[in-house]
Order: sequence, then C-alpha cells, then structure tokens
Amino acid sequence: MKIFKVGESQKAACEICQSFENATFKLRDVPFSDGKGIVKNVLVGVCDKCDSVTVLPHQSTPAVKKQYEAKRKPVEGRLPAHLIDIFYLKSDLAIGKAEKRLSLKGRQIYDELDLLKSLAHIENTTDLLKSIILKINDDVLIKRKPKSIENLRNIMAAVA
Repeated sequence: MKIFKVGESQKAACEICQSFENATFKLRDVPFSDGKGIVKNVLVGVCDKCDSVTVLPHQSTPAVKKQYEAKRKPVEGRLPAHLIDIFYLKSDLAIGKAEKRLSLKGRQIYDELDLLKSLAHIENTTDLLKSIILKINDDVLIKRKPKSIENLRNIMAAVA
C-alpha cells in the first residue's frame, strides 16, 4: 500500500470534470455519501482543476470508519427468548423472563426509537421493542398481510 502525504499528487478520475486530472492530497472535511454527517480532517485527493474530492486513499479508511461508527448509537433491550424467535404489550407473548439481548445499531435508529416511544407513550425501549416484534408477528405470521410480507422481502433483499 502506498502511503500518501499532504501535498503529493497523482492522476485521478474526476466525476465533476469527467476526465483524468491531477489530484493533490489535502486534509479536508468530507461529507458522508448519504449526506448525514461529515468526516473531519481526513486526507483525500482533490482535483486541481475543480477542487472536488476525487480520491480517498486506503490509509484514510480507518479514520472514515471511526467517524462513521461514532455516529451509530446502539438501542438495546432485554426480551423473552420467544420474542427473539418470532419477531402489544398486553399479549401473552410479551410476558416472560427477559433472557436474550437484542441490539440494534444504526445512524438514525436511536433518534427514531426515541420519537416512537414519545408518539406511542411507551416509557422504555424494551417495551417498545416488544411492541414492534408483536406487531410484526401479527402482520406477518398471523394475519399474513401481503404488503408487510413484501416489505420484509425487499428489506432482506437489500441487506443480503
């Protein structure tokens, strides 16, 4: 692996210029491709013609990964084992000893679950997770709603 230093340059494909241009390595703040966050002070190759980022050298990957992972907040709850197996708080299925841990990680999941708890007037994450799993069970396994099943198929296809 070649290690690049600030000020070095090489030819790189520039998407903006639609050609190979000279790129000089500089420290920059670069937004994540999803637009939700920024990698601060990372070494990248910058097009000398249009000043856009064209290259992320391999040596910068750990810094990007570290800042990306820092944006993820885990959401965890302790659930009865049978809920983990099947994915309404007043249901018989929701009652049982919490034996298994469910951990969800994502860049937005923490904030979205807080919003859901507020909207549903549910105070803790564990009860919310139970509710979500029981709703999935009802829609997919009991009532077999085609739209819900198709949505799950699409999600699985996207992450598989």
